[in-house]
Amino acid sequence: MSRFLLACVALFSASAFAVGPAPVWTVSGFAQPSAALYTADKQIIYVSNIDGAANARDGKGFISRLGPDGSIIKREWFRGLNAPKGLGYAGGFLYVADLDELLRIDTGNGRIVGRYKAQGAKNLRDVAVDVQGRVYVTDPATNAIWRLSGEQFGVWVQDPALNGPTGLALEKGRIVVASIGAAGEGGSSGYLLAIDPATRAIEPRFGALGFGVLDSVVADGRGGYYVDDAGHGNVYHVAANGEAPLWLLLEPGIADLGLIPGRRLLVPNTEQGTVCAYALDH
Repeated sequence: MSRFLLACVALFSASAFAVGPAPVWTVSGFAQPSAALYTADKQIIYVSNIDGAANARDGKGFISRLGPDGSIIKREWFRGLNAPKGLGYAGGFLYVADLDELLRIDTGNGRIVGRYKAQGAKNLRDVAVDVQGRVYVTDPATNAIWRLSGEQFGVWVQDPALNGPTGLALEKGRIVVASIGAAGEGGSSGYLLAIDPATRAIEPRFGALGFGVLDSVVADGRGGYYVDDAGHGNVYHVAANGEAPLWLLLEPGIADLGLIPGRRLLVPNTEQGTVCAYALDH
């Protein structure tokens, strides 16, 4: 085959598999980044780093801080965690899911001001905070969602219908859950579920989305969501009508998505040790 034909094949192959925008910025050098969270009042991105086995109590985990342009403010802003994953924020406090604990960290002085044990939880995942300051945390292995209300931390919903809840997105009138499959064992088709905060009733947000194993979900502000299939490295934009085209084709290992509202989608990759920002298409 001539060099010209080889070049054409290479160009076609690259274009055929290129889906979605190129990153606006990429920051490398993280240690298994698991979640990226933007705080509008501080204009800071917090990144959780597992830095070891996903269930290890080794004290190696840490939190990084970035600027919205990807500049590193401090790589190891908070150290001494085990395997931190989901992050939430409200009123100057950062909430961190660390195995079977939820931690509240004062972002002003970098000190733990609350430590809440989730007795019986296996591996807490995503964190979300509602407008009343209540904190919700998923535990896919036990089909449970925990809630911190005031200083009371306990199981809020536990039901096999949750199908291994991982990601959380809070909207007016409902809590949206991304599920990975029955009992956290994975499945072939991802689901988004909706929970009524008043009754705790669970129902499908849409039907089966028809792809992969959902890991995280962020609301786009228009009744739709960005969700990721971490095992395949795919990000989908689920519209308000349930249509879910592939939005971004990446590498396996992508973790909890973050959002700079109206501007950027934040995508950590635990295997590559990177956080990338992508321009939103609206």
